[in-house]
Amino acid sequence: MYIAPSPRVAVIVVAAGSGTRLRARAPKAFVAVGAESMLCHALHGIAAVSSENPLQTVIVVPPGYEDAALDDARAALPSSEDLVSVTPGGATRQESVAAGLARIAPQVEIVLVHDAARALTPPEVYARVIAAVKGGAAGVVPVVPVVDTIKRVEAGRVVAAVDRSVLSAAQTPQGFDRAVLDAAYAEASDDFTDDAALVAAAGHDVVAVEGDPMAFKITTPADLDRAHALVAPRERVSPPTSRVGIGTDVHAFGGEGSLWLAGLEWPGEQALSGHSDGDAIAHAIVDALLAAAGLGDIGTHFGTDHPEYAGAHAGVFLERTREILAEAGWRVGNVSVQVQANRPRFAARRTEAEAVLSAAVGAPVSLSATTTDGLGFAGAGEGVAAFAIAMVYLG
Repeated sequence: MYIAPSPRVAVIVVAAGSGTRLRARAPKAFVAVGAESMLCHALHGIAAVSSENPLQTVIVVPPGYEDAALDDARAALPSSEDLVSVTPGGATRQESVAAGLARIAPQVEIVLVHDAARALTPPEVYARVIAAVKGGAAGVVPVVPVVDTIKRVEAGRVVAAVDRSVLSAAQTPQGFDRAVLDAAYAEASDDFTDDAALVAAAGHDVVAVEGDPMAFKITTPADLDRAHALVAPRERVSPPTSRVGIGTDVHAFGGEGSLWLAGLEWPGEQALSGHSDGDAIAHAIVDALLAAAGLGDIGTHFGTDHPEYAGAHAGVFLERTREILAEAGWRVGNVSVQVQANRPRFAARRTEAEAVLSAAVGAPVSLSATTTDGLGFAGAGEGVAAFAIAMVYLG
């Protein structure tokens, strides 16, 4: 039986950025570029490098996005899944890289640190960085020449020209001798803009290798438009612009006040218990939509650590979910929901419920209801279960 060699090289993919300048409320790495997320594109580059030699990959993400990152890793690195791990990041980039370093295997000798926002970095850049560290460099940075004329400006006034011939723009992945990087992080007392600066501050020489224009950082909406244009020709046919997600939710009877279900109030029916109004149907739709877009789940965005949603009704959840998807480049196609419960009876209000849910989602929502012939908690009249399937589209 063939046994793959233990990896001597690891790459930390920093994907914990908020995307503020991109004006996307979804974390930047999970914003779609063409048919796939930014993170997925970055992992494709790593997959090309891993085809020659195994790499350990550690993905650092915002808390709550671990499952979404694993889904992208399974899609982009199917043959290296056992060498991939995901960990939540910290408040700063440096803290996030430190979290990734803590997950590196003991036998690893070379560590690359790569920004997921440089999603289209060619494999050749990785190869040049790895080769330079293997050749004895403590730290390596890929760079490209600065092509614009640079001016030094003070208080809105140009005070001097800057000689651009001595300037270069740094990119990632940056590569390091593992022992050097570990020691630099252990001793760091200041926050640095990148890992090369941290290693240099620790007294080590950092060398430059040739970068690539394709390794540009996706930071602004204009950068995202450029990335979309670059990946479009790679997709031989129209990209698979649709994705499907499944969501489920259950709530027990026993809440206070009126029953709210499918976005409607049901006078005379026992209320469901929950952090909000207990609307299992709306909550299942939220989970299905977020799952389809790879943007976490209802707990990520509306959990008990978000007190502003206490007591909120379906419209608040569904409209905000619709916004979250739109900010990441997705729109809702349609949603189908089945509810399992003895009560309330939906036949008389099905059309009304579908209209309310469809208006909140911004797309058709169909609703069906069934009992379970007395089986399970729903059949015993103890609560309500809902199951939703959602389709979303890019663009």
